[in-house]
Amino acid sequence: MTPPTQIHLLRLVVPALLAAAAACALGLGQGPPKRSSSAAAGEQGRIRVTVNLVSVLASVNDARGRPVPDLPREAFELFEEGVQQKIEVFESETQLPLDVALMIDASLSTLKELPFEREAAAHFIRQVVRPGDRLAVYEFADSVTQVTGFSSDVPALQAAARRIEPGAGTVLYDAVYLGARALGKLPVGRRRVIVLVTDGGETTSRADFDAARGAALQAEALLYTILIRPIKSESGRNTAGEHALVTITDSTGGAMYYPEEVSELDATFERIDRELRTQYRLAYYPQPLPPEGSLRRIEVRVKVPEAEKERGEYLVRHRKLYTAAGEP
Repeated sequence: MTPPTQIHLLRLVVPALLAAAAACALGLGQGPPKRSSSAAAGEQGRIRVTVNLVSVLASVNDARGRPVPDLPREAFELFEEGVQQKIEVFESETQLPLDVALMIDASLSTLKELPFEREAAAHFIRQVVRPGDRLAVYEFADSVTQVTGFSSDVPALQAAARRIEPGAGTVLYDAVYLGARALGKLPVGRRRVIVLVTDGGETTSRADFDAARGAALQAEALLYTILIRPIKSESGRNTAGEHALVTITDSTGGAMYYPEEVSELDATFERIDRELRTQYRLAYYPQPLPPEGSLRRIEVRVKVPEAEKERGEYLVRHRKLYTAAGEP
């Protein structure tokens, strides 16, 4: 038999539970509580915006082609689509480590020069790879072959450069495309560089000009092209790839070099190494905000100090284009 005290408690609790259940069911049938009009307006008034820091590497040379070091932030002006931007980050003679894709043309058209290319490349590797830097050796002819992975092991890299063998066709666009894609997969916060040694011939690539240039720009890779021309006259050689390389190289902010003799390769590699050690890094948040996916044009200008104006204007090289990012 149930005690009177427990009966009294049940009479009080059960109705309360039934009322709570009814209220819950009613709430579920009506959906979630409505927000106040002011709260809804606040949510609708919010605009999600992703603003990415745009980084630009700039090389500054004097009228004689020599790198200009020690320029102050105030010497630089940066523009996007003609609108001047505020430089948020400035690093003089940046010490950011390097990731370098060294691409050697091993097609039959370079057969005579290939021994010189191998030795000059080995010399360059010894010069450019410092602690923290990484380099990968590629060869390309009728296909692109990665001879080594990205490494700081100088002797191993030099040995790889010296064992490059000749092939048939020339997949020039594929070399730029695949080198850029490989660099783009590496961690950020480092400088990405493609050094291309070629005679400029293009015969059998799967990638085209737009794909090659787009990949280099997307990877934010500087392209340095060393053009070896066994035949000096344009009428006697395939110049389509050569002219395309001029455009791609300029778009990325790299440089073209035209050694008159293969024996000048060492000096050309030294110029590239010297420039990579005397660069400037500028970064900014674009204003006004660019439309997502739009192609944006960048311009960097450098004011020549009064004391230096008699020596002529400075030549500034930097990447000219980037694609505005959207939501991550």
